[in-house]
Amino acid sequence: MSIHSSLGKGNDHDFMASYLEALALVERLHRLLLDVIKDEFERVGVLEINAVQALLLFNIGDNEVTAGELKTRGYYQGSNVSYNLKKLVEMGFMHHQRCEIDRRSVRVRLTSKGRDIRDVVSELFARHAVGLESKGVLGPSGVEDITSSLRRMERYWTDQIRYIY
Repeated sequence: MSIHSSLGKGNDHDFMASYLEALALVERLHRLLLDVIKDEFERVGVLEINAVQALLLFNIGDNEVTAGELKTRGYYQGSNVSYNLKKLVEMGFMHHQRCEIDRRSVRVRLTSKGRDIRDVVSELFARHAVGLESKGVLGPSGVEDITSSLRRMERYWTDQIRYIY
């Protein structure tokens, strides 16, 4: 049965509408997260870095990784990882070093300047966590439910990529 033929059924149509709403919400939330980070950096007077780069520094944290690992570990989802890494190195937020074994591969880690940016993002997220809980927007069980559902969706999509193509 095709998707279009099943859309005529009440429950299937309702599920499809909810699924599409959830997809749109995930996309909007990601863009909104970047806007929130951008606003925080404007507030503290850091204008040389963009929100995508700041989030990348936050996700790398104290790790030393290659560009390829950034994607496989889920630290970075964008298509222009090389561009952002190059810019972060040029601006002094990251160190880079060629791997001794595979000279084609470059390992990156945060400089003290990069760790300062990571700390700004970390403090922002900590404030948000306190605010979400203290204002009753979302508590621990709500976060666990959302995270669990998103992980199941991630596994499903990953399986679709691996086994359909």
